[in-house]
Amino acid sequence: MQFKYRNQDSGGEAVLTVGESGFDRVFFVRDRANRFLTIAWNKGRKQRAIIDEVEQDLPSNAILPMMVNQSFRFARPEDIVAWQFNREFYCIVDHDREVSCAGFLFYGSSGNLIVRPDNFETRKLQLLLEVFKDEFQSSDRIQGEMIRILLVRLIIILTRIAKRQYLDRIPIDDNRFEIVRLFNLLVENHFKREHRVSYYASQLNRSPKTLANYFALLSHPSPSQLIQERIILEAKRLIFYTKMSDKEITYELGFDDPAHFSRFFKNRTGLSPTVFRESANK
Repeated sequence: MQFKYRNQDSGGEAVLTVGESGFDRVFFVRDRANRFLTIAWNKGRKQRAIIDEVEQDLPSNAILPMMVNQSFRFARPEDIVAWQFNREFYCIVDHDREVSCAGFLFYGSSGNLIVRPDNFETRKLQLLLEVFKDEFQSSDRIQGEMIRILLVRLIIILTRIAKRQYLDRIPIDDNRFEIVRLFNLLVENHFKREHRVSYYASQLNRSPKTLANYFALLSHPSPSQLIQERIILEAKRLIFYTKMSDKEITYELGFDDPAHFSRFFKNRTGLSPTVFRESANK
């Protein structure tokens, strides 16, 4: 079952998917025009989630927030409940960083957060899901605003759970964590052209050493590693999902020389782009 809302004037879209056996996303090919953030809730037993062709376990009752440009599929998509929405429908970056589309759920970590609600929180989420279903079926002039209000509530609940899971035992204050979040956001927006930590440090009015210390407190990889991992991830996506040549990928990712890019890719993955492409196509 799939519920959809679209505002013809703003282009804002929201989709609620429940129990659909064909639920997946291929961003670079089929779904590039639908720039949806996704919150996927595994309502069944533990299963495998494949995100950008990397498999990971998705525990029972776990919730997985995913970015606009991530491709994914599930071993049992019929067990997934998913909320999807674009920036035109919901992106309150200027109002509250906690519940914005650039907030903790999507930019609080360099990797995918897996949110694990307890029994009490699960009951709240289930009740909220039922209200979502009702509102998606209420065709009146305030339908969009009602769905947006419910989405704020959903993101607040998930953000609280995720912060408890990931930050409670980390000795870092809110200001330093905010710098880490903003670094992740900046990298996402500029990694194709800016490969140096010094660029991001200057944008955040911090030194590269200070940034490195913040990431160490969170037990994250270093800022330099995160930039390189983001470049490699994009390179793999382009190899998996497009017909771009190695040379085209080189320039797309801000490298001046295909040989330099090939060495960079091989140092990070153990394979040249050409060999990686051959293994991906097997």
